[in-house]
Amino acid sequence: MVGILQAKEAFSLAQQRGFDLVEISPNAAPPICKIMDFGKYKYEQQKKQHAARLKQKTVETKELKLRPTIAEGDYAVKLRSLKKFIDNGNKVRVLIVFKGREITHNEIGFALANKLVEDTSEFAKPDSLPKLEGKQILMTFSALK
Repeated sequence: MVGILQAKEAFSLAQQRGFDLVEISPNAAPPICKIMDFGKYKYEQQKKQHAARLKQKTVETKELKLRPTIAEGDYAVKLRSLKKFIDNGNKVRVLIVFKGREITHNEIGFALANKLVEDTSEFAKPDSLPKLEGKQILMTFSALK
């Protein structure tokens, strides 16, 4: 702590010590400055940002495709996959895809979507309700908090 100095005095003091005069808070009265090695300070800030980026958890979105006429065994396999993805911390996008004229009976697809919501209620919650987009029903799931 040097105290309150004129700008010229503070700058010459910083030069004598071989450092830089860095303005920390310009809006304060009087402005607050520090005598430090600015290159080293920038390097340390860069390292902190890099470490923070490495610690960030990215949430991946996995995708499952189902057909409205899926067999019971195949449905169980897809349900296990959905549970595994959720347990790994991923979001899951479920597509119920219609082919040909199956779209005329989209209530079968919505029934499958509702069954999926009920079966996953223990470990996942739907982020979006099932909605029809073109020839597919789309919905997303994420982990219960």
